[in-house]
Amino acid sequence: MNNPYMPRPYTLIATQKETEIDSTFVFEAKDRFVGGQFMQVSLPGVGEAPISISDFDADTLTMTIRKVGRVTDRLFAMKPGETLYMRGPYGNGFKQAWFKDKDMVVIAGGTGLAPVKNTIDTFISNQAAIKGLQIIVGFKSPKDVLFKDMLHKWQEQVPIILTVDQGDDTWPYKVGLIPSHIKDLDLSDVENKTVILVGPPMMMKFTTLELLRLGFAEENIWVSFERKMSCGIGKCGHCKIDETYVCLEGPVFNYTKAKTLLD
Repeated sequence: MNNPYMPRPYTLIATQKETEIDSTFVFEAKDRFVGGQFMQVSLPGVGEAPISISDFDADTLTMTIRKVGRVTDRLFAMKPGETLYMRGPYGNGFKQAWFKDKDMVVIAGGTGLAPVKNTIDTFISNQAAIKGLQIIVGFKSPKDVLFKDMLHKWQEQVPIILTVDQGDDTWPYKVGLIPSHIKDLDLSDVENKTVILVGPPMMMKFTTLELLRLGFAEENIWVSFERKMSCGIGKCGHCKIDETYVCLEGPVFNYTKAKTLLD
């Protein structure tokens, strides 16, 4: 039986620079994943960090990572062919069955786009599985935009509101915080639309308030919590909120549960 605490080796295949501090890393992998799950990334002698899965297929695992500390500093120095260690996947993720035949709205702020990238790709590639899809994506500034090429492909297939907090003369899309653009969605049959919401906690708070104000149903809103996971299997208590272990029951929660999880 596999030891759930034991990291396994993964070989880096390729990297792609996204911004000055964000890069996408592709690893060889034969595991089975769900979009929205996370891995515990381990570098011997350096440390371990929880990182969301941004994409995967039968042979690879992809994560889009921000350079923010000791573990990620070392990871950003890796070259294709080198090996690191990971354990997981952990968490429930965005199960596709939850959204089948739904009229979907996906809202992502900043690096919150990474955990929903695979889910968006899946439903854009198989739009017959859902009734509809609209997307809102927001970043701090034009230089912080992730997945530029993919965003352009998505724009050709589904309605997307792309916004930044502060634009410049070169920015051709929306400007303003995400909550201010919720009203620009197609709000017909709003009480039956299903929402996936991922991003910084304050962005999710005020976006949810706006969704509820406009008539979205609480039970149709799904959020993903940003927590500093540690063990990943509900033993250390590091991610515990009241009696809920985010690493086990989350990080994806229905809003009817999420609204009760207060630190």
